[in-house]
Formats: sequence, structure tokens, C-alpha cells
Amino acid sequence: MTEGSEGGTGRHVVAGLAKIGMALRSRAWREGERLGLTPTQAQALGLVRARAPRPVRLSQVADDLQVTQATASDAVSALVRKGLLSKDRAPDDARAVALRLTAAGEAAADGIAEWPDFLLRSVDALDECEQAAFLRGLVKMIRDLQVRGDIPVARMCVTCRFFRPHVHDDPRAPHHCGFVDAPLGDRDLRIDCPEQEQASPGQQEAAWDRFVRNGAA
Repeated sequence: MTEGSEGGTGRHVVAGLAKIGMALRSRAWREGERLGLTPTQAQALGLVRARAPRPVRLSQVADDLQVTQATASDAVSALVRKGLLSKDRAPDDARAVALRLTAAGEAAADGIAEWPDFLLRSVDALDECEQAAFLRGLVKMIRDLQVRGDIPVARMCVTCRFFRPHVHDDPRAPHHCGFVDAPLGDRDLRIDCPEQEQASPGQQEAAWDRFVRNGAA
């Protein structure tokens, strides 16, 4: 950690993120109680929704939510009893459980996806350049946390095999997404993209070096 991070702005940033985290947890508890769900159950339902239409394994729920297999199993079993998830055998492994949303689960998961929307008004208070810089900063923080093993791997643009950083001359959209074959800017970077495919470690390092070295766009 740098000297600045230990004493000054870094500490203020962490304090601010902690307050935002508290607001998100508070909203999750209130909305979860309304639907009869615990925060872990709501997170599990949201995870399955984010991966749809592909089935999700129980082990993936545990890994992505950073909970034990037993905790994930309890949350999933409760969601199955509530009629929000269905359990089947994974098509590629008869020993593994594949989870899918039911019709009721889709409706509940859609509502859960809207919970963080109360923050959009605050984000909209930032101008376009501030939003792009903020998103870029979040991407860098999340990648660092991933590299150190503090959080699960997110499906981000910067670790995707389709991501090509700083290949266009347009400063507003210098990057390129090979999946949709279109340019994108810092403001377009995704932190959880359903089409993301992890690049090889070597590709990730090369892309990340180019992304950081060329600075903010």
C-alpha cells in the first residue's frame, strides 16, 4: 500500500465505499424481508438470473457468493421450497446439481435486480467524464482484489478474450469488443458481462498492461 493510500485520500475512499456498502446491505435486508428472503437467498437468486439461460451449479453459488458449500446449499434449498428455483442434474455431469429459475423465480429475481437502482440518482449527479473515471477506478480496484484472491473472479471486459484496449484513435471510445465487433469507451466497460469469456493469463496481462499504460480515455 502506498503512503497516500495509508493516510489520506485512500482512507477517505475506503470510508466512502463502506458507507455505500452499508446502504446496499440495508436496502437488501428491507427488500428481502418484504419477499421473505434472506440476503444470501436473494444474492443466490440474483446470481442464477445473471447466468440465465445457462444453468448454475451449487458450487458456483458458493464460490461467487464466497460462502461455504453448506450455506449455499441451505440458501438454494430454501429457494427450491419457495418455488423460485428448480434443481436438476447438470447435463455434463450427473453428479452435479444444475439450478434454474422458475417462472416465479424470474419475477422475484427481476425485482431483486432493481434494488440497487436507488443509487442511480446519485451516480447521475456525476457528469459523463466523472462517471467514466469512477467506473475505470472500480474496474482497477476489482481486478486488484481478484488478483489477491479477496473476491471471486468477475466477468469483466478487461479480463475477456474479446477485449482489445486502446486500438482506436477516438479518445471517447478507444477500446474494442471483439464479441460485438464495436468500439467502446471507459464508460462502457462492464463488470459483469454475460458474454464474457476469460482470456488466458498471458492475454490478460498484456491487455491489462496496455489498458493501464495508456491512461484514462
